[in-house]
Amino acid sequence: MKTIIIKIEKGTDQYGAWVEGIPGIYGAGDTVKDVKSNILEAIQLYEKYNEALPKGLDGNYNIKWEFDTASFLEYISIVFTKSGLEKITGINQKQLGHYSSGLKKPRKTQIEKIDSGIHKFVEDLMQIHLV
Repeated sequence: MKTIIIKIEKGTDQYGAWVEGIPGIYGAGDTVKDVKSNILEAIQLYEKYNEALPKGLDGNYNIKWEFDTASFLEYISIVFTKSGLEKITGINQKQLGHYSSGLKKPRKTQIEKIDSGIHKFVEDLMQIHLV
């Protein structure tokens, strides 16, 4: 099964999304939930009204959502404080603040630390069962 990548970025007013490698499919919304819904609707409309579908959209496919670091950090700020993220990622709060605001762009190794820290934390949470 193919995978299409949908990129999400935070603009000044809204989140925006587009399908990587397939021009003409865009979405926007005030929240990540809104932009995801909007881009999925745009894909459905694209599939409905275009007879010759591009390679990624013909047949079944999975969706992989990708965020730039600043947009992701802003998105998860409703759940994680910078202090909490520091504990999860090993990156100090001040530096995370620079990344979140877009003041500084993280190096690839820093992006990987954030990504792996978040994924490990989520994996740990998924092993918990409340009784």
